[in-house]
Amino acid sequence: MSSTLIVNILRFILLLAAQVIIFNNINFLGYINPFPYILFIILFPVNGNKYGLLIASFFLGIVMDMFSNSGGVHAAACLVLAYVRPYIFKFSFGLSYEYQTVRLNDVLTTERFSFILIAVAIHHLTLFLLEVFKLNFIWDIIVRTLFSTIFSIVLCIILIYLFKPSRR
Repeated sequence: MSSTLIVNILRFILLLAAQVIIFNNINFLGYINPFPYILFIILFPVNGNKYGLLIASFFLGIVMDMFSNSGGVHAAACLVLAYVRPYIFKFSFGLSYEYQTVRLNDVLTTERFSFILIAVAIHHLTLFLLEVFKLNFIWDIIVRTLFSTIFSIVLCIILIYLFKPSRR
């Protein structure tokens, strides 16, 4: 097995365990729910297998649904994020993505921040839209998406730089 595969398997397990054990128990005022488990999808290698990412994202979401008793909304939101991820890369990084020179765990730049922001916002918007499934509550969906996105981005950036691999 390659080291990239081992790192991705460990990242999958650790982020999922942290989400289930710690972050699923956080709910501030009914509007702020952090979901840093999507870091697995965000940090998946740029040149990695796209179908492998879709399958892993589905399993990540379905396991979250089993622990959250949420009926498939996490799986759908993870699949949407995994599917649009190349387009977000192309939008945020431009030619750097075309030449496969993107690294997300380097110094935080505007490109990296915009990628993380768009990815988290798309995931959360999809998740909350499917969770409520009524446009009568559009204001509630927007507020939950906004506050949860801000909190999740802060957590994701902290986690990225907390577990940043050392340069040799």
